[in-house]
Amino acid sequence: MSLIQFTRNHTDHSTDKGFQLEYFCDRCGNGFMTEFRPSVTGMAGSALRAAGSLFGGILGSASNSAYEIERAVQGPAHDKAFRESVEEAKPNFRQCPKCTHWVCQASCWNTKRMLCYDCAPDIETEMASAQVQETVEQMKTKIHEQNMTKGLDTESEAAALCPACGARTQGAKFCPECGKPLRPKNECGKCGTKFEAGTKFCPECGNKVG
Repeated sequence: MSLIQFTRNHTDHSTDKGFQLEYFCDRCGNGFMTEFRPSVTGMAGSALRAAGSLFGGILGSASNSAYEIERAVQGPAHDKAFRESVEEAKPNFRQCPKCTHWVCQASCWNTKRMLCYDCAPDIETEMASAQVQETVEQMKTKIHEQNMTKGLDTESEAAALCPACGARTQGAKFCPECGKPLRPKNECGKCGTKFEAGTKFCPECGNKVG
């Protein structure tokens, strides 16, 4: 008896009513659902259980026994349905001889190289991706080389909130709420001495700066 393939990448949706399996590509995860195969014993057991639920008594006991019989014989029937579903799904997949993964022919199989796209990437796709990535890197380099702070006062002490009224400054020179200066000059216009914000007289020459 030959081994059943696809045992790693499938989901079994079978119930006591019948058999149905779904197989997935190892690379992209796309799935293929096989046709539903009714279970003869499942249909018979369901009919008997329905009759038992209506009439009870002997039929009710018979339905329970039929259900147990159905569960007991489901193994071989399920195996047969499994093998049939593999044959149904197999044309949609190829096994890569290099990595041994089962991949879908629609999206992940390189027909020219007879390998999956992980082992033999599509050159045009890789080239397009590399070009876009290089464009992004060059764009970042050019932006990095530009002076993005032109016109900004990066030396004066900045404040996120107005010290007078507490309003958000939003990078302005004067408070948008109370009009108080937010970046007062910190250099004496007479001698050039730098001082802390809020100083009224130059600590070096006494010039009034506040």
